[in-house]
Amino acid sequence: MARPHSTRNTVAALLLLGAAVVVLASLGQWQLRRGDERRAILAAIEAGRKQAPLPLTPATDPAAMTAWRAARATGVWLPQFSVLLDNRNQDGKPGYWLATPLRLDGPEGRAVLVLRGWLPRVMAAPGQGPAQPDLPAAPAGPQTVAGELSPRVPRLFEIWSLGGSEESALPAALPAAGGAAPQVQNLPLEEYAKATGLALLPTVLMQSDDGAGDGLVRDWPQPSVDFQQNTSYAVQWFAFASIAAIAWLVVLGGAIRRMRRSSATRNTG
Repeated sequence: MARPHSTRNTVAALLLLGAAVVVLASLGQWQLRRGDERRAILAAIEAGRKQAPLPLTPATDPAAMTAWRAARATGVWLPQFSVLLDNRNQDGKPGYWLATPLRLDGPEGRAVLVLRGWLPRVMAAPGQGPAQPDLPAAPAGPQTVAGELSPRVPRLFEIWSLGGSEESALPAALPAAGGAAPQVQNLPLEEYAKATGLALLPTVLMQSDDGAGDGLVRDWPQPSVDFQQNTSYAVQWFAFASIAAIAWLVVLGGAIRRMRRSSATRNTG
């Protein structure tokens, strides 16, 4: 009476171990793909930073505006169009990124959106809406701003090339009523250009020069490029898959031996 039960257990064990091999091997392959993605990100960062600094003008070729490339723009700040990017932390402290457009020199009147830096969050009084921090004044007159390029404003919770919500609470038209800088989660360039009426370059300049003296922090986050960690995880998952495969073979071998003994017993009987 025990034999059918033993057979069912053996089949169940083989199925579970077989499924474990497939799942664990798939996890190892996924880690290898993530490692390849991080290698590609690292290569893009290194390639961008190796290029000569790009002067941004209304006539600059968009194809030259590659991510992580050093760039420099000269123009006039348009602080009435400033926007605060909320929930951006710096060293564990909550705060904002301040984004302000810079109208470039030239007859076309084009502008580039500049991420000027980070400033700490202001606590709101109970029962009131979001508090408005004191924004550093944008210097008047022509200014030259240096930094690195990004194809867009990095989205909240984004890992560079992965997803992220494009939602924003940007007013339909800027400047906003009352003159306060809107506080949004994300800032798509197309939506921002429509709200401001500005002709924007298809890039964002993350300001890096520290001589502005405006108190803003310009320690921009960089995506994780630790592909060695993914390789280490992949080795672990493949090791677990190998253990499950060995266990599958052991269970199968035991089942075959039991079948042979049972067959021999019947033949001698």
